[in-house]
Amino acid sequence: MRHVIALDVGGTGMKAALVAQDGALLHQARRATGRERGPDAVVEGILDFAAELSAHGAEHLGGPASAAGVAVPGIVDADRGIASYAANLGWRDVPLRDLLTERLGIPVALGHDVRTGGLAEGRIGAGQGADRFLFVPLGTGIAGAIGIAGRVEAGAHGFAGEIGHIVVRPGGSPCPCGQRGCLERYASAAAVSEAWAAATGDPDADAADCAKSVASGDPNAVRVWQHAVDALADGLVTALTLLDPRTLIIGGGLAEAGETLFTPLREAVERRVTFQKLPSIVPAALGDSAGCLGAGLLAWDLLATTDSTEEPT
Repeated sequence: MRHVIALDVGGTGMKAALVAQDGALLHQARRATGRERGPDAVVEGILDFAAELSAHGAEHLGGPASAAGVAVPGIVDADRGIASYAANLGWRDVPLRDLLTERLGIPVALGHDVRTGGLAEGRIGAGQGADRFLFVPLGTGIAGAIGIAGRVEAGAHGFAGEIGHIVVRPGGSPCPCGQRGCLERYASAAAVSEAWAAATGDPDADAADCAKSVASGDPNAVRVWQHAVDALADGLVTALTLLDPRTLIIGGGLAEAGETLFTPLREAVERRVTFQKLPSIVPAALGDSAGCLGAGLLAWDLLATTDSTEEPT
């Protein structure tokens, strides 16, 4: 059966699948990224994992994979196939696409993890059917994927969608990017966890604990939560003013709070819009499988391009 390799590389773990053309998951596997062993070991682990997936397909699915799609964190130059900066993996300028192509002997597509997850959410998840969408996962940081007509815009230099570094509180908290007052310093799951731990005096308190306390009516939690929601709404209104998406998809750990997040967020965004058209604000549908599913889509897209260029004229 014709299939592709889909591999989503995270800071601590890798999720993978062999994916049929209709999107069926024919085989799934997970493995630790192994970042504690250093960046070279991480790269070698990715290559080994991909080779094992290829061998599994050859043995159980009647032949090797036709292509591979790989999603990685950091800065990704998809055109050149280079993964440049991922602080949690410690690598710089890794020619990952070429390394995988050499190891596997098949075409490989490389994508940024958030944009790849956004591709899946836009095509087969919460944004299905929307011609314009913005996918914003709220995790350790905040990024975004700009969806246009079934594809995700990378930008001229691979930085499109970095909504987490919109300054929403000028002169505010310093951000590792070098600015002060960036959105992700106030509205990421990590930022909410930090604020709630400070408010409670419990270093182990996190954003999920804060959400539960909000739901039970704790005024301290409501204050911390609303502070984050207001910052998020400010950033999102800036984004929708520029991009005019039809659907705004919110994912990541903070979105797991459900309507504890979405009810005040929709209200906060609506209060801020003037001439802008209010998009649908919906939770992501694919969870932590989005990156892997998106990697499969990257691989099938690559094959579609390759197949069309190889057709006889």
